[in-house]
Order: sequence, then structure tokens, then C-alpha cells
Amino acid sequence: MGDQTNRNTHIRLTSHPGNGRALRFPLTWGATDPVTRGPIVGTVTETGDRNAIGTHGGSYSLYRALAVTSGSLNPIRRPDLHNTSPVVPIGPHPSWSDPARIVSLDPFGHVAADAFAPLIAEGVDIRPTIAVTRAHLTMAELNDAIAKGRLPVDGTIVKQGGDVAVTKAAIEPVWYLPGIAARFGVEETRLRRVLFEQTGGMYPELVTRPDLAAFLPPIGSISVYIFGDPAALADPSRRLTCRVHDECNGSDVFGSDICTCRPYLIHGIEECVAEAQKGGVGLVVYNRKEGRALGEVTKFLVYNARKRQVGGDTAADYFERTECVAGVQDARFQELMPDVLHWLGVTKIHRFISMSNMKYDAITGSGIEIGERISIPDELIPADAAVEIEAKKAAGYYSESGVTADLGTVKGRGIDE
Repeated sequence: MGDQTNRNTHIRLTSHPGNGRALRFPLTWGATDPVTRGPIVGTVTETGDRNAIGTHGGSYSLYRALAVTSGSLNPIRRPDLHNTSPVVPIGPHPSWSDPARIVSLDPFGHVAADAFAPLIAEGVDIRPTIAVTRAHLTMAELNDAIAKGRLPVDGTIVKQGGDVAVTKAAIEPVWYLPGIAARFGVEETRLRRVLFEQTGGMYPELVTRPDLAAFLPPIGSISVYIFGDPAALADPSRRLTCRVHDECNGSDVFGSDICTCRPYLIHGIEECVAEAQKGGVGLVVYNRKEGRALGEVTKFLVYNARKRQVGGDTAADYFERTECVAGVQDARFQELMPDVLHWLGVTKIHRFISMSNMKYDAITGSGIEIGERISIPDELIPADAAVEIEAKKAAGYYSESGVTADLGTVKGRGIDE
């Protein structure tokens, strides 16, 4: 608490407006209610109210800047949040009041419009960082599963015509810098310095404003798809099937056959729908971490290097080619991934649709139990993706054995698909 108090009253080391004054909206991370915790304020018009580094919208904030520049958007316009509240309640859960359990998103982000309505009415620019809505999915592969009898039409989860009912959430990242540093076992000052340097000095407050503990990074968001009753996610007696998936635009959207990403995603969705139809609940978490968080340009460069090497594309050189181009094999660092599961109140995953060792270790290391680990069926692996699978098995990334009788005792090891 002493450190928190010192952080909130620290003299500001920058020439920004309000220099030398205590924060108007200090944050008490891990508080049990949003008002005590305080709002996340990333306004760019009322700089004296800001308690976060960066702006809302991640990378989309640059498009907003273009809209303002072109005259399409009034820079002082505030969003009308009437009728935007979540369609189903999420939380609060015990994990929300553990300041170390959730450090990469705002657990109160979906209730900001209601929790801080008086401040918003006064003109404070407070915006939600999470939205929760309902929708229907229409996918050719699910229609095929219905046609072949693997998924029955029940009228609730699977509708007549093949649409699948889903509750979904969009989550913008909110990094609590002291918690991020602790999660990675580094000094907060070093984390701030490296973030400042590696973003080309875009955010000087990282090094000049130690009183600002929250950072809205310019990275992609997280999407959550819930099949069945969302309340069941926090009930360990209800069976939960879960797929945590990292973005692969080429495969997920355009069907590229050099990897197993879309087949594994579709397999995960089908298993989640089947679980919901049996009275459990299904969950797909979709993270924007394109190309193992190295980016699509890097990924395509690696594809070229793999295909053009002497002897052709081989499992033995799979990771070496990535490291030669990117300098690292994988930049996803799954340590932050379980935060969204804790936001949903998950304490037990009965069926995990992944053989990823990195994902498994991150989830179980955060205190969530995993029972069965479900691999992708052989018949769903594209021929051109065989190199990927074999390379991951050889490197210890990917396990062929993961089915267990008892929760928490998982055979084999694997890495991210």
C-alpha cells in the first residue's frame, strides 16, 4: 500500500499540464469495486485527467488521428454510451481483486459506462475497454458438421439453417506496468525504459511519469466467443471445453494450407459447440498475435526462406529459419494470456483443444486446472502443414499424448499451434 500511495502522489517529471499535482484519478489495482479502483482515463483532450499512458483503440488510434486530420471526426467528440452495456453480466470474480492475477486488461472495462456514469455526466472522458454482445456464427465447416450429423440442430445453440448462437466480447489491452514487470520478473524501470526505446520514443511518459501505472499499448485486441451459458464458465462443476487461439490471418481467413491454424480453430469451435449442447460451455479466446507476434511480413519472409533453402522445406530447419529472419523463434510470451480466463472466472478447463506446452504451462501456472488436452485429428492437417507439425514435435513444442484420467496430471508436452 505504501508503494501505491507513493506512486499516486509522486511529483511528475514532465512538462505536461498539471505538473506537480497528484493524479485526479489514482488507480488502486486489485480493488474489489470499480469506483475504489478508479477509472482508466486515456483522454487526449483533457490531459489533466489522464491516468494512463497511450490512448484507447490500440493501433486504431492512428486511424482516428487521420479522421481528425481530414475533418471527418471532431477531436473533442465523446461517445454516446447509451444502451451499450453488456448483454450478459461478467463477474465480479475473486481473481479481479488479486492485483497479480490480472495485469494486462481492465477487469472492470465492460462496466465503465455504468460504474462511472456520474463522472461521465460531468464531462470526464471515460471509455469502456471491453464490450460484450451476442451474435450468430455461420461457417461452412460447421454446416458440414451439421450435415454429417456431428452437430445436431437443437434450436438453442445450433439454429435451423446452421447458424450457431454465441456470446462474444472484445477486449482492449490495459497493461498495469508494475504487474507486468512482476509477471516477467524484471524491474519496472527497465520495462518502462525498453518499452520507450522499442517504440521509438512514442510514449515519453513511460520514463518521465512513474506516477502513471497503466499503459494502453498500440497492439491488437482479444476476442472471446462463448458457446452456451456464460455463467457456467466460473462453475467448475460444469464441463468447459476451451480453445486459446493466436491469430493467423493467412489460414484463419484465407485458408492457407502451410499451417494448421484454421483447421485447429474450426475443430475447437466444433468441440465447444458440442460441449454446450451437452450442458457444458465452450470458450474460444482469439488473440491478435499474428505470426507468433512477429508480424505477417516477417512470417511471409520466413515462408520464402523455408521454401528456397537447399533441400526444400524441412522440419529440421523450421525454427532456425524463423530465428534467422526475426532473431527469435516466438514472441508471444504466453505469460499474459491467462488473464482473460481469470476475467471470465475460469478455474478449471475440462477439455483443452491444444497440445501447446507454452499455453498449458501458462494456464496451469496461473492456477487454472486443465484435464484433457485434445489434439487436431490427423485428417484435418493439410499436406503442406506436415513440416510444421513434425518440427514442433521434434522440438518438444507439440505433444501427441495429452489425454488424462485426472485433472492436473497431463502426459506429454507441446507448444503453440
